[in-house]
Formats: sequence, C-alpha cells, structure tokens
Amino acid sequence: MARAALFFDLDGTLIDSDPLHARIFIELFAERGREIDAAFYLERIHGRHNTDIFAEHMPGEDAWALHLEKEARFRAALDAAVPPVPGAAELIARARAAGWGLAVVTNAPRLNADAMLAALGLGTAFDAVVVGEECAAGKPDPAPYLAALAQFGLGPENALAFEDSPSGLAAARAAGIRVLGLRSSLGRDALIAAGADDTLADFTDPGLVPHLESLSGAAA
Repeated sequence: MARAALFFDLDGTLIDSDPLHARIFIELFAERGREIDAAFYLERIHGRHNTDIFAEHMPGEDAWALHLEKEARFRAALDAAVPPVPGAAELIARARAAGWGLAVVTNAPRLNADAMLAALGLGTAFDAVVVGEECAAGKPDPAPYLAALAQFGLGPENALAFEDSPSGLAAARAAGIRVLGLRSSLGRDALIAAGADDTLADFTDPGLVPHLESLSGAAA
C-alpha cells in the first residue's frame, strides 16, 4: 500500500490545454453572434462545469448537448502540439521511485481525460483517474479528492495536490489536502486567494522541493 500520494488535476496542470479550451469556447460563442476573448474565458469560464456555463450564457439551448459538442471539438483538435507542463514526467518518475501513489483528479469527461493522457504519453502512468462527473459531485466539491484518498487508503496529510483553478483548489482544500497552484493561467496572488498553500511556475520550480520533502516526512 502506498504511504503517500500525489494528485494531479489535468487541464492546465499536467497539460497546457487552456488555450485550446478557450479557442473552442470563443468559436462556440462567435457562432451565436457573441464575441468573447481569453480574458472572458479566464474570468467567466475557466474551472467551471460546461453545463453551468452554457445554461448561463446560452439559456435557450440544450446545455448538455452543447457540453458534448464542445468536448468533441476539443478531442478532435487535441494533438501533440498541446504540450505537457515542464517537469511532469520527471515528478511522476520520482514519485514512482518513492513508492507513492499517483492519481489524476479531474472534472474533464472520461473520454477527454483518456485522450489527454494518451497525447502526453502518460496513458498508463497513474494508478487511478478520478473523474468528477463519476463522483457524487465534481469540483469544487471535495468528493473527487475524497474518492482519490479512498483509492489509496490514505488520510489527507499523506497527499499533495496540484491544481490551476479556483474550483480545483477549493475541492482539494475542502478535502483537507495540501494543494499547490500551477501558474499556468492565473498568477500567484489569485491562486493564493483561491486557497493554494503555495504556487509553482511548473514542476521544475525549486519551490516544489520542500513540499515533496514534507510529504516524505509525513509518510515516514
């Protein structure tokens, strides 16, 4: 049994997919005569559930159908040009060498999660992939992180989470897990305000080292 675990959000945390998501939302809004930009995406869309977004901004349409269309477009556009966040593969290898558990904890649909992990060459890298829509509730509810802890039989003190959105940070904190914010879309101040214990530029950031050492001590 793992003595500790690392939990990774996927979009914007393991893979730099936010520009692609923003592009598709911009296209969907433009097709309906509304002009939005990347700033609107970050302020009004980033980290939220698709059905909530479409219910708010396209109330006369079927929010679930739009959700399915948006994610199908995302998968069709996903390719090797969407890069991994630097240092992810090395961190995963380090955790494996330490005997730690590894899980993806995401609000992305299962099909998207599988497609992104395959694009990164990480299809078999994780012990578990926890999908929010398959839990009692998705982020910002703690249910996905509580499910991840249960997968490994761990308490929150023996886990470390990585997130990039306010909803993900809130979910990890509500589960009692120390959480680091990736500055992929939001800056340090915004991430700390949303609940991050600390922030990282990416997984090569030297600031990650003391958090890994602290987790090692908690798992000893």
